[in-house]
Amino acid sequence: MGDGLPASAIAVLEAPYAGPRLWIASIATQGTVLDLANRHGRPIRYDYVPRQWPLDYYQTVFARVQGSAEMPSAGRPFTPGLLRELQRIGVQIAPILLHTGVSSLEAHEPPYPERFAVPAATADAVNVAHATRHRVVAVGTTSLRALESAALPDGTITATNGWTDLVISPERGIFATDALITGFHAPRASHLALLSALAGPRTIELAYRAALRYRYLWHEFGDSHLLLAR
Repeated sequence: MGDGLPASAIAVLEAPYAGPRLWIASIATQGTVLDLANRHGRPIRYDYVPRQWPLDYYQTVFARVQGSAEMPSAGRPFTPGLLRELQRIGVQIAPILLHTGVSSLEAHEPPYPERFAVPAATADAVNVAHATRHRVVAVGTTSLRALESAALPDGTITATNGWTDLVISPERGIFATDALITGFHAPRASHLALLSALAGPRTIELAYRAALRYRYLWHEFGDSHLLLAR
């Protein structure tokens, strides 16, 4: 998001994408669209963020490939030092890709399709973890959605890439993920159905009551918590 396009770029709105605020556009510019965004764009900022932060505030330690519209914020508390310590005590870190879409419009509607990739090495690591009775922990709802998009009903993961329109609910269930590190979500956000599918609605209710009582912070610069599968 930015103040406008430079004179060297032209955008044509082709069709609404989802609701009145998101559109599919074709852009004519020198270089790539990501180059244009890096030069002239700025991160989406909500009212609870007091001022514009530098772009690197929105980057997590896991970030490798450009493409997300918003920060996958559950990974923000992780640091290179923490990852080294986790690996030292035997936690394996496996990469996964999901380009997060715009979440600000989510009140009742399901999440938008998002581009994802589960590499073969990650699929193998998850399958070995389950076979040896180890826990698979997703960092963020985006990682969980990507992993579940590559999962069979028996929990087996296959290397997969493309676009996912998977909506995770208690009725659908969770096949391949044993725990989730995530932030706190707005009362009507569709992510709450995903959390209930993993840990159960009663656990989510108790967790959010505790978060309110102890003044945990919401949104992308807020706190993260660990949920275990029921």
